[in-house]
Amino acid sequence: MWMVYVCEEEEKELGRQQAPGSCPHCGGKVQAMDVETRWKFCFLPLCYKIKRKYFCTLCARRLVLYY
Repeated sequence: MWMVYVCEEEEKELGRQQAPGSCPHCGGKVQAMDVETRWKFCFLPLCYKIKRKYFCTLCARRLVLYY
């Protein structure tokens, strides 16, 4: 008998704010979105992170910040 375990990721948006700069593809405004990520394994929380994602408001592309 095989047992299947489910590992899932939940994302919840915490807030959005205007970010400095412009989109390199279309020149639109950039917005920063704070996202809370939770990994669950069989309904037990494993990991909890808060990330900041950047995207363009005009073309809706996900933008990556390089240092």
